Amino acid sequence: MAIPMPIADQVPARHRLSVRRALSELDWSSRALVDYPARDLWEHDTRRLPRPLASWRRHLRRFAHEHLAPGIDRFDRTEHPAAGQWRPGMRELVLRAADAGLMTDFFPSPLGSAPLARARYPVWAQTLKTEELASVCAGQMLALCAHQLGLAPMALSGDLRAMRNFVYPVLRDLHRGEPHLCAYAITEPGAGSDAEEGHGASLYRPGVVARRRHGRWHLNGRKVFISGGDVARTIAVFAALEGEGMDSWTCFIVHPHMPGFRMARLEHKMGMRACSAAELEFDDLAVPDSHVVGGLRRGWALNRATLNFSRAPVAGMAVGLARAATEIAMDFACTRRLGAHRLVDFQEVQLQLAQMVAETTAIRSMVWQQAADFTPRQAGASLCKFHATDTAQHVCEMAMDLLGGESLLHQQRIEKVFRDVRLTRIFEGTNQINRLAVIEDMQEELGRHAFQGENHSGGTHHAR
Repeated sequence: MAIPMPIADQVPARHRLSVRRALSELDWSSRALVDYPARDLWEHDTRRLPRPLASWRRHLRRFAHEHLAPGIDRFDRTEHPAAGQWRPGMRELVLRAADAGLMTDFFPSPLGSAPLARARYPVWAQTLKTEELASVCAGQMLALCAHQLGLAPMALSGDLRAMRNFVYPVLRDLHRGEPHLCAYAITEPGAGSDAEEGHGASLYRPGVVARRRHGRWHLNGRKVFISGGDVARTIAVFAALEGEGMDSWTCFIVHPHMPGFRMARLEHKMGMRACSAAELEFDDLAVPDSHVVGGLRRGWALNRATLNFSRAPVAGMAVGLARAATEIAMDFACTRRLGAHRLVDFQEVQLQLAQMVAETTAIRSMVWQQAADFTPRQAGASLCKFHATDTAQHVCEMAMDLLGGESLLHQQRIEKVFRDVRLTRIFEGTNQINRLAVIEDMQEELGRHAFQGENHSGGTHHAR
């Protein structure tokens, strides 16, 4: 086995003063408590996961390196084709992901591909998926994972009719080798994240409206920035009922072949370019009652429930991107020289790498802790989303500082990682909205503090 070249200003692993050697020479009873094998951080973390999740994480890593890595540059640098057409190679990627169980894992077996043991951790399993895929290519990750977002309101509604009529055909087609994707349409030109929390929604005049006529619901309006909306065959569209506000939001299932549906345009994005962002237009699109998910005026609840489930996986994307930035910086520091020395031989570089490892490890621990709950809390989902994504961008900036001018070059992957990570702070609610969502979810607790504070103040006043 090759012995790694020692790093300057660090004692080698076999040196008598190395902590590794010192611990290995203790008495056997002491070694059982303090000695530990040489493992990288990824392997160490994976071994600490529940067994079904550890197996899942290894599977995801293999898939990402085998199937996502070859397409990083191709998908990032080429433009999207005309509306409704697949980018070269993307259709094949979706089918490979379906074969690997990545497109139907939102549901337990036999309906989906998730083993029952893993189905105990629905949010955590999705968070592991976004981290592993994003660590290789966040754009391809989003192209695959946005599909789960489209499925979520149907799954969370408990509407068995919707499961039978819409979810089952999607899963059946994917099993048969047909790339049947779903999309999630909530964002409108006049409101993005401000309509994703209660106060903003109470002030917003809905842009997509459903009008009742001739026994059907007729949708009019536009949705924007819909991930994968150009190739999705099933789209969950949230619309307000005519003459009512956001509290009347209802989830309608729309298919692109319906008269009145138009894919208006695709955005030219800075990051995650492998996944499209489509603008969808509805012009008197007629939807039957059978395409209503969960009942009328239940859309606002389904939207909030979906976001609670999806924000931890967005935080997982950020963890994957922070990890990618750290690995790029490590590779650069270990291979580039300044004079006769490698960059990693300078203590200032070692300090920076250690800080990047610490930041990435900290947000992973935070995200995993929140994602472990079977039922996600809004406060927990939102706080790990905004903190992980903010921190991940900082880690990427540290990596770019270390690479210097080379960080701006396309051939250096950190340039793409930086473009990708910026998007995580915007979608699934901007980080400002997610901070407000934490406070919204803590209102009862804050109210108790306020009540106790008023009583305390009152008591002090009377004592005088």
